Amino acid sequence: MEIDSEKKKTHERKQSDYTCLDERFEIQKEMYRGQQYSQIYFARLHLMRTLLYSLAPSWKPHLPVCKVLGLEKGKECIIVGTLFKHMKLKPCVLDEYSKERSVTPLVKPHNFMHPDDSLILEDESGRVKLGGSALSPAVYVTGVVVALHGKETSAGEFVVEDVLEAGLPPQIEQPLVLKEDKYVLLVSGLSIGSSSSNPLLFQLLVDHITGHVSDDEELGLAAQIVHVVIAGNSVEFPRKLLTGQNMASKDQSTLYEPIKELDIMLNQIAAGVSVDIMPGLNDPANFALPQQPLNRCLFPGSAPYNTFRSCTNPHSFDIDNIRFLGTSGQNIDDLDKYSEAGSKLDFVERTLKWRHLAPTAPNTLGCYPFTDRDPFLIETCPHVYFVGNQDKYDSRLVKGSEGQLVRLICIPKFCETGVAVAVNLRNLECHTRSFNIQL
Repeated sequence: MEIDSEKKKTHERKQSDYTCLDERFEIQKEMYRGQQYSQIYFARLHLMRTLLYSLAPSWKPHLPVCKVLGLEKGKECIIVGTLFKHMKLKPCVLDEYSKERSVTPLVKPHNFMHPDDSLILEDESGRVKLGGSALSPAVYVTGVVVALHGKETSAGEFVVEDVLEAGLPPQIEQPLVLKEDKYVLLVSGLSIGSSSSNPLLFQLLVDHITGHVSDDEELGLAAQIVHVVIAGNSVEFPRKLLTGQNMASKDQSTLYEPIKELDIMLNQIAAGVSVDIMPGLNDPANFALPQQPLNRCLFPGSAPYNTFRSCTNPHSFDIDNIRFLGTSGQNIDDLDKYSEAGSKLDFVERTLKWRHLAPTAPNTLGCYPFTDRDPFLIETCPHVYFVGNQDKYDSRLVKGSEGQLVRLICIPKFCETGVAVAVNLRNLECHTRSFNIQL
């Protein structure tokens, strides 16, 4: 009896050129000498004001640009400065130590907005309270630098008639359209070690990336993945062990278990494709932004591979001349507490138009007290801007006034949804790849 034997089609993984651009987020020569956070605000205002001054003549060519101290009652002008948002319900650390606590209204746990919130604009010369309907306190947060058109009233309030934001920054020219599909796979919120984590779910993800699948079509999809990014919150430690006291050797072993499982997973991925891992809020890294790379000694199995990279948060890189910029989600989650929007993608788009990754830092979001620069300023427009550890997947293509095209992506928590996001380098289209299982 003759048996027809077909050779199984082999798939070769596609290749790409990768350049890491994390240098501005790395804390190397900086020294903490007790400096305050005013200097990072000065650096932000100086750079953003220079930009807004250059945009003002084409925006309102007939109006003079004034400092806050140079305002004249009833005279229309443009002022440029940093917004400060006065919030009635904003938590104050001093309240924890006050003996007499006043009765405060009930606060929604996820948002501190109040109808009585107001905005103030300040520069080096002074500050002025803002009025009018053109500037909504629900949209803006402390730390955003804007140009305002309006006039001062007899009550000392500056009534805003129009607002100029920095807008999308210049974008590097997009390369010639690729002839073939290549994908960057974005994952976040693995939360290995949490009570809801499922090892089978992780293994399905690894098998898909590495091509250990039987289906030929799925094998072809796996071969098109040229890079993997794990955007924060990869592990979760048992909180009962984090007491600040000395731990027994058994507890130390339990605490290291999630890292060990993560290393095994990364080892399998790095053997087949390049992978970047970013720290997140729950990972063993510094709390303040920019978070520095997870120590390579945590990954004895993965670190020897030259395809494995421990990166900063925020993280920026070029792959086949397509620029990616992303965070593990802290910047957007903080905006959600102190402002309002229709969706998380609206927050992401705002940070891009404000040209600042984390405008609420250092006011309500922890960051390093830089003295001569603000690394969170977005000087070059990315082609893909992603944010990790969100409740659900969302995506949008944003077009700038100068022809910029940016793909905005909210990456869902993989541990809860079993969803990863694949971005096509050829056309910036993206789709989800679901590994959810029902047991």
